[in-house]
Amino acid sequence: MRLLSSRTNFKALWLVTFIFCGLSVTFWTRQCPEETQRTPVARGDRDYYDSDKPNPDDLPAIHAPPHHLSILTADSEQLNSNLANSDLANSNLGPGRQKYQPMECLINDEYSIECRRENDEVYVPFSFLEKYFEVSGRLAEYDGYDRFEWQHSYSKIYQPRGPYSPTGIFMSFENYNVEIRDRVKAISGLEGVPVSTQWGPDPYFYPIQIAQFGLSHYSKNLTEKEPRVTVFERGDGQVRARWESPGKLSQVESVSDKGCGCRVLQFSTDALPPGSGPTLMLGATSDQILSFHIKFSPSAVVSNVSVVVDTSYKKQYILHYTSSKELISARGTNIYYGLGPRADWSLVTRDLLCDLRKGVGLSNSKSVKKTKITIKRVSKVVLQGKGRISNITMATSSHIPQFFDAADWFVRNQDDGGGWPINVVRKLVDGMQELPPGWYSAMAQGQAMSTLTRAFGRTSDRRYLDAALRGTRPFRVPSENGGVLAVFMDRHRWYEEYPTTPSSFVLNGFIYSLIGLYDLQQAAPPGEGKEAAELFAEGMRSLKAMLPLYDTGAGTVYDLRHFMLGIAPNIARWDYHTTHVNLLQLLVSIDPDPVLAGTLRRWVGYTKGRRAKHN
Repeated sequence: MRLLSSRTNFKALWLVTFIFCGLSVTFWTRQCPEETQRTPVARGDRDYYDSDKPNPDDLPAIHAPPHHLSILTADSEQLNSNLANSDLANSNLGPGRQKYQPMECLINDEYSIECRRENDEVYVPFSFLEKYFEVSGRLAEYDGYDRFEWQHSYSKIYQPRGPYSPTGIFMSFENYNVEIRDRVKAISGLEGVPVSTQWGPDPYFYPIQIAQFGLSHYSKNLTEKEPRVTVFERGDGQVRARWESPGKLSQVESVSDKGCGCRVLQFSTDALPPGSGPTLMLGATSDQILSFHIKFSPSAVVSNVSVVVDTSYKKQYILHYTSSKELISARGTNIYYGLGPRADWSLVTRDLLCDLRKGVGLSNSKSVKKTKITIKRVSKVVLQGKGRISNITMATSSHIPQFFDAADWFVRNQDDGGGWPINVVRKLVDGMQELPPGWYSAMAQGQAMSTLTRAFGRTSDRRYLDAALRGTRPFRVPSENGGVLAVFMDRHRWYEEYPTTPSSFVLNGFIYSLIGLYDLQQAAPPGEGKEAAELFAEGMRSLKAMLPLYDTGAGTVYDLRHFMLGIAPNIARWDYHTTHVNLLQLLVSIDPDPVLAGTLRRWVGYTKGRRAKHN
């Protein structure tokens, strides 16, 4: 009996020990998974975490990592934290095997970073790789599982919706939002187009930005759904508007206007504080595009239409659209835009959110300060001074009026040489002559043509077509004589985005000019588009001959400064490379020449990390 009892106790003890060991293994397995916790190093396309790694501008850029280097997505702090427990993980691997160990990686005998080693494999932090190799990546979660997504190019190639049409969308410009760029000071109340600080702190009209503004709104009109539109006041009694007047000297009434042959609202007020006067309550509208027809009275010192908005900053701002010529100013929560005297009837269309952010972010530097302020609701419209107003409307969008603001600007501002001069100094690179104010750009000329021909297509108004036809004149004038024409190797004619001396041969600007010439030759009646057709054909011959000069075997170059000046090439960053791809896609849909099509396929491959073969 004693022997049986001893054997029973031994078996029970053995069973308890086995269970305890099993639980211990399970516990340590959960605490020390095979792969350590990873933290994201990239958000979106270009936002990277800061680290103590060397300045990426000082690092050589290579387009693919060596095959024996692996990736760690942890930054250096997370790396150190994970490595602190490496001894614990190593203890379970048995003799001759090691888990992750910290080690130094020496980069080109110049500097070192902290890496990891697992036996014969080395793991390098992705926060280093993304800068060193100019790649991008992010952690994404799908159905509860993490996945690391690596992109060779941070910039997207937009697939065409179909063959290019001079009356259709312009490239992928339906995705452009020109007015929100930080180098756009404001949207002019006088002209309705962007005012730029692209190359200096003093605002000026930049034809390229104006054309892109117009073409983006034209394209959005073709691709977006119909906007929601609410009319709050016509001035004819058909809309029951409710106006509140602060006193006897502030009057608002419906009258007949001979200028428009309709009934409108006439207002007259005494001098009042900002935001006071006859008030139209809009309610809780969330739409943010305001439009109205206005005619200010010349007898008033200053008249204005003010809009009160409730914002995410938990306070009200007032946007004042005045009869002054002031571009933009801000005083506290009051933001002012000058519409000009407007003694005749005209349409005003304003993006209230854009106007609010430009005013809140107003600065004396080239860039508007970024702000995330939003409009919660547009609450009321207030009138001051003297004038007449009608068709007060709120909408989700109003693209065609903004498109025609751009087209009309080109009609009004074309000079006798057929161009749209750029009135700012431009220095492209040391070794090339500085461009003084008043220079032409082939890219501006081409994109202006693309804008004007679309306006002509919608209206049949000869003003637009005639301006586009005159726009070909600078293409025959050499750059050194004030035009945009350069000749490469005394043979190939090239239209210069920047007509420098010596010539720079910028690729994307040249192709944009070709597209404008193509649009014009297609839009003009037979015979009138002959000059545009000849210029387009000459340019296409040059492009096909010179495209190989822009190919690095792993990407593209922006221009030919390395050839003209004997300096390092100006490698196109990925968003410019994908612009080259998008432009070639358009041209191939017009002319499927094997040279263009083959180059396009190769350049698309570069965005996936493919490279030309080496010897």
